[in-house]
Amino acid sequence: MKWNNKFNYPKSSRSIEDGYRKYLLGENKLPSVTTILSATKSEEEKAALENWKERVGIKEANRIKTEASSRGTLMHSYIEDYLRGRINESFFESNEQYKNMAKEIIQKGISGRLNEVYGMEETLYYPDQYQYAGTADMIALYEGKDVIVDFKQSNKPKKVDYIQDYFLQLGAYTLAHDVVHGTKMKAGIILLCTKDILFQEFKIEGAELEMYQNLFLGRVKKFYELNNIS
Repeated sequence: MKWNNKFNYPKSSRSIEDGYRKYLLGENKLPSVTTILSATKSEEEKAALENWKERVGIKEANRIKTEASSRGTLMHSYIEDYLRGRINESFFESNEQYKNMAKEIIQKGISGRLNEVYGMEETLYYPDQYQYAGTADMIALYEGKDVIVDFKQSNKPKKVDYIQDYFLQLGAYTLAHDVVHGTKMKAGIILLCTKDILFQEFKIEGAELEMYQNLFLGRVKKFYELNNIS
């Protein structure tokens, strides 16, 4: 896999302040993309989440969340190790769930489609009035186009209506990349695998990508207003 370090991505650290995750870049502390989305959810979204917690129980909800988070972290690491040429399983082939999920994404979403990797797990930030920062899973030349890719795992298959936050994340990342690095990202792509090894791909591009970029800026503005940040 060809790596191309054509962009200079900044180093950052993260902290929790006032219950919000923030990125420290130089002297600036910027709210994270996921923090902004969580803090500006609609009342319907908040109610749906609380109803789910009540239905399954707080203890079980926390177990599911922790398990999914751990599985997602391991899956991401495996994909990155594969792309960096660190994996050699010729002497020991394991059958762990997260590896099978990662391999499904590699086989169906990456192999033969990924041309160059510009970066993985890179910090992106938006420097204008409503500042924010986040971490993109992969920035790449993919099927001949500059894109940002997010790798996702799920307990069940996803419908477009249920993953609007995923699209808003991609809107945030592509917009930040374009503004700071002078690019014109062509698409935001989600490569997802369920724990039952079902692969799904979602893509936003063109006018739809611009729509999600603008929708995310609206959420950032709302976040700043809710927290009285000028």
